[in-house]
Amino acid sequence: MSRAQQPGPEDDDGSPGEAEEEVVQIRLGDRSFPVCKRKLIEQSDYFRALYRSGMREAAGPAPEVQQLRGGLSALGLELVLDFINTSCLARLEREEERPLLEELVEAASYLQVRPLLRLLLSQVRLANCLELHHLAQIYGLQDLQDTCLDFMADHYHQVLRRPEARPHLLLPATLRQQLRERRMKGIAVLVAMGNFTGPFPLGQHSQEDPPCSMLRYDELAQRWLPLPNNLPPDLVNVRGYGSAVLDNYLFIVGGYRVTSQEISAAHCYNPCLNEWSQMASMNQKRSNFKLLAVSGKLYAIGGQSLSNVECYNPEHDWWNFVASLPNPLAEFSACECKGKIYVMGGYTTRERNLSVLQYCPTSDNWTNFGLCGVHIRKQQMLSVEETIYIVGGCIHELDSNKKSSQNEDMLMVQSYNTATKEWLYLKENTSKSGLNLTCTLHNDGIYILTRDVTLSTSLEHRVFLKYNIFSDSWESLRHFPTFGQNMLVCSIYLPNLI
Repeated sequence: MSRAQQPGPEDDDGSPGEAEEEVVQIRLGDRSFPVCKRKLIEQSDYFRALYRSGMREAAGPAPEVQQLRGGLSALGLELVLDFINTSCLARLEREEERPLLEELVEAASYLQVRPLLRLLLSQVRLANCLELHHLAQIYGLQDLQDTCLDFMADHYHQVLRRPEARPHLLLPATLRQQLRERRMKGIAVLVAMGNFTGPFPLGQHSQEDPPCSMLRYDELAQRWLPLPNNLPPDLVNVRGYGSAVLDNYLFIVGGYRVTSQEISAAHCYNPCLNEWSQMASMNQKRSNFKLLAVSGKLYAIGGQSLSNVECYNPEHDWWNFVASLPNPLAEFSACECKGKIYVMGGYTTRERNLSVLQYCPTSDNWTNFGLCGVHIRKQQMLSVEETIYIVGGCIHELDSNKKSSQNEDMLMVQSYNTATKEWLYLKENTSKSGLNLTCTLHNDGIYILTRDVTLSTSLEHRVFLKYNIFSDSWESLRHFPTFGQNMLVCSIYLPNLI
């Protein structure tokens, strides 16, 4: 083959610094592209095999020309050969048109330019992840497909909001489920948040460090450790907020500041990226309400003197009003169970609420589902399958002669079966407070942060307990290592932080 002379860089004494490089012409249709033969063989499995096999039938009319066939686009070939010559994708970074990406992946796959395909793994962005995933499926690029899936899982709600109009880029239900499952790799971890005060949790760097506002529980070592993040400044000293976990995102919404001013802001913690972001605010400022995750959406129910309900759609990042509660309620409890919302207890503007209310998101309708045999208020409600667990709070037995003060502050658990409408009185713990607690379902139990009833202090949640839902028994875990207020405990997956 003929050699094209290319001047190499010279040393300080003027002598040549590099050997001459041989350049060959790659012809596609009526266009030719020059490329360094050595780099071509190094980076393209296709051309390496071609030159090693000595396949003369692939050669063009002149020895210095290689003729390509197979329907490749000239633009894709130009991009790939430019990468081979320069080892970078400068043009692709300047031009964000999807057809450019499509042409590039097609040519890189055809010519088997593995360094370029590996480089694409680091080029996945919100602007191209859907397209790259689609192309990876077409050309059988498993590494690129996995990288795109991991990226889309980490940024799941942002990916849902991408304004992609091409039909093949819309996320089918199977892909959405796959991304949600990837967001929950590994094991679930208990996480506590709040305005913590001393003593400092185990694992704090020094007494001079500012106290952590986010902790995770190491179940093997039975100790709380700081998470490498803190609550956003806007959430410090916010009380009466609503919280819910949706698609392994933790949402903290609404509440009121110490100035008693209600807020409508919504914040979201993404444990896959260990970062907070602010979402669209509710239409209604509200506090002391319930925030529930149901079928891929959030529902903000009621609040101080409110009956209206809002629904948040993460795909569009907006809130819209849905059917209101039949009456405004105070000190009520609520949870999701089998795709529906159940509201119990509390007070209407005139009397105790003894009704069990059910909301169906599909029909956007509230119905009177049943009656409570006791009046409950300020409880936390959780569900497993068709059973609702009512934890703590105040319970007033309607036919009891006891004074309310005798049974108002004790930690107890009841259950309500939504299929049979049967109530069961489960376990009671008279030494622990049932008020102002925070709890979450985690593995086989309900984990609770509360306080001893004998302690009178404004620093809440000193006791860490577990209620086993299968054995109906209490387990006292190690004491929570710090005091604080406005606490929240939840169960989320921290796939990239442990």
